[in-house]
Amino acid sequence: MSLPPGFLDELRNRISLSDVVGRKVMWDKRKSQPGKGDLWAPCPFHHEKTASFHVDDRKGFYYCFGCHEKGDAFSFVQKLDNVGFMEAIEILATEAGMEMPAKDPKAQEKLDRRTVLGEVMEQAVQFFRFSLKQQVASDARAYLAKRGMTPPVLDRFEIGFAPPGWDNLRLALTGKGVSIDDLVACGLSKKSDKGKEPYDVFRNRIIFPIRDARGRAIAFGGRAMDPDDNAKYLNSPETELFDKSRNLYNLRPAREASGRGQPLVVAEGYMDVIALSEAGFRASVAPLGTAVTESQLQLMWRLSEEPVIALDGDKAGLRAAYRVIDLALPLLEAGKSLRFALMPEGKDPDDLLRAEGAEAVSRVLDAAVPMVELLWRNETEGKTFDSPERRAALDKALRERVRLIRDPSLRQHYGEAIRERLDQLYNRVGTRAPDSFDSGFGGAPGGGYGGNFDRGYGGGAKGEFRGDFKGGFKGRGGRGPRRPWNAPEPPSPTAKASLLASGGETPELRLREEVILATLFCHPALSETFEHQLEALSFADPDLATLRDILLTCLDRPDAVAEEAERRIGPQSLESLLSARHIAVVPCIRTPGALDLARTTVAEELAKLEALRGWQAELQEAVEDLDEGSETTTWRLGQAARAKSEIGRRTDESEMDYAVAKNGALVDKDERSAFDSLLSTIRFEKGRR
Repeated sequence: MSLPPGFLDELRNRISLSDVVGRKVMWDKRKSQPGKGDLWAPCPFHHEKTASFHVDDRKGFYYCFGCHEKGDAFSFVQKLDNVGFMEAIEILATEAGMEMPAKDPKAQEKLDRRTVLGEVMEQAVQFFRFSLKQQVASDARAYLAKRGMTPPVLDRFEIGFAPPGWDNLRLALTGKGVSIDDLVACGLSKKSDKGKEPYDVFRNRIIFPIRDARGRAIAFGGRAMDPDDNAKYLNSPETELFDKSRNLYNLRPAREASGRGQPLVVAEGYMDVIALSEAGFRASVAPLGTAVTESQLQLMWRLSEEPVIALDGDKAGLRAAYRVIDLALPLLEAGKSLRFALMPEGKDPDDLLRAEGAEAVSRVLDAAVPMVELLWRNETEGKTFDSPERRAALDKALRERVRLIRDPSLRQHYGEAIRERLDQLYNRVGTRAPDSFDSGFGGAPGGGYGGNFDRGYGGGAKGEFRGDFKGGFKGRGGRGPRRPWNAPEPPSPTAKASLLASGGETPELRLREEVILATLFCHPALSETFEHQLEALSFADPDLATLRDILLTCLDRPDAVAEEAERRIGPQSLESLLSARHIAVVPCIRTPGALDLARTTVAEELAKLEALRGWQAELQEAVEDLDEGSETTTWRLGQAARAKSEIGRRTDESEMDYAVAKNGALVDKDERSAFDSLLSTIRFEKGRR
């Protein structure tokens, strides 16, 4: 939504920062001077006893001298309530008695449609809640009471009941003027295949309303009271309001609680979330009847850098954890991880709470293990590795899992963690030569593994071969792995610190990233088209990362992107980005409104970016091979040189495709430039030593 000129200034004039902040903090009367607009309080963003949070009411800014949070009234509401920029404006405008400006006609029409369906959903919530209090719901009430659901809890979570029968809800709501089409559009009724009247989707079920991040009812979950029912739990079908893969149960309260510093806990079902929330773990959510999706993971990471997945302590719980790991591995990066808390055998969080109380659950959550631990457990639990073949199979399985991680730095740390566990498993602790393991572990996604877990497999340990091969094939003082006579020495510290060896961001990567973000900034309506690709990108530059986050958080309000970016990044940084030579010449940026051209530009740049990163990963592998001093690299270079020499003697390059040997296979002239570049870079890296 675009705001008219002067709207924000008028809103700032109507609200007082001290009033906005004062609803969330207790002012320190000794330090504060309200008459001068100088106010102090304990910081609401981090736990402290001293008053280090300062509000300058006249200037309209706050600053914490402890955690360094700063901003104005808009950012305060955004951060503390964990809402978007436009949501913060709506909240403050409502408090100030200002009406939000209307959207364009098409957007207004869509909003009106959603508003109508939302009102139907609210009427359904009230119908189900009323039905729970009737005689027909006596068994349901008894079941809920047995599960510890008191009347205040039932009211807080708006739990209801769908009576038995095919048309109770339909008749009740159509009697209030709701159309059949709207009931079907909300997923409350379903059309009959036999030409009869539409029938209720939820029948003889305990009902759990599902609300979105703004608190609007968008769907329902229902637990069957009949033990013979085909589906124990049933969710609303996907509708104009509801996409189950992009929502979480209890999202809004959890978002507010996580914004206040509570850990985000992800449970399996509605009852677990309610029990956890009532026990004090307010930032608790659950997926909606299906396995966790990529969109839900990204949503969790927007609430917390390290959500805790709390699963039942049985085989099914472990299988669910392993599925989450498979999904999360390619998405991991610094600031986006997971921990896993496994309940005692045979118990879910609700069981543990009722049996041993909140302290027991707190201990389990505090003991949550990092994802690498569960990844290791999945590959090793219940298995023995008493032969070279079994150890090699384990090495291969772990390499294949870890190389799914796209972030090079994170992939390296996972490799180091796996190495430590392998050392303990194989009783190699303290016996390895210092450089006998490739901590980069994993290579490029989709590519080969650039190193080995242990190229020496016990360098210095009992039984190590210490003799010399004829022809000068000699180890380094009898320690660690030996290297062929013609293999290069490991890279020098200078070479290892080079951009290539470190896998750092190259200028070309940076330029393409800037083109992508600048194009989407100028055409924000396209961001939703490339949402998943944007979420998968990582940026070394904090301003680019912030701009990416703004584009993602404003998917449903693209008109707010410019103002939000100017507020969070600053007009000078934006001007520098858009006026850069490589940005200013992009046709779709010079031509506002050229959506098709912009869409093509972003798609092409994303494809080139992916190809470039894949190429760099392959190149990094080759450099790592040099670091190993492996025979493989020497063989590859020798084969390539011989193939080029042989083909050069037997063919005329002007008439035939040029071919070189790459891992034993011939490639055509289209690959010649890339492969020659690889060889040149490898030779350059060799020369740096």
